[in-house]
Amino acid sequence: MDFKKINAPTTTVTRDLDKLDKPTGSIYESVMIISKRANQISVELKQELNRKLEEFANYSDNLEEVFENREQIEISKFYEKLPKPTLIAAQEFMQNKIYYRNPKTTEEQAVPNE
Repeated sequence: MDFKKINAPTTTVTRDLDKLDKPTGSIYESVMIISKRANQISVELKQELNRKLEEFANYSDNLEEVFENREQIEISKFYEKLPKPTLIAAQEFMQNKIYYRNPKTTEEQAVPNE
């Protein structure tokens, strides 16, 4: 995921509940979809940040030496300024960029034979 191109707001946004439940028909189902996507985004962000910070890892046993690396600080600041995963997921959901399915409704529709 390219985090530089994310256009999600960085602050809390009040959402219209009528618009939020239209795709699924249930506000609770919509919130669950958004929360699961936010967890995925969070894991992806953390893995990417850890990969980038691992380049600066110092494996020496000397505790007295602490190095300040400007590049490491800039990378950390960049990730701190990104929108929170919940805001990104909500933006994706409102723009219909999230694929989701409900196995219960698909099974009920697929098995009308008795």
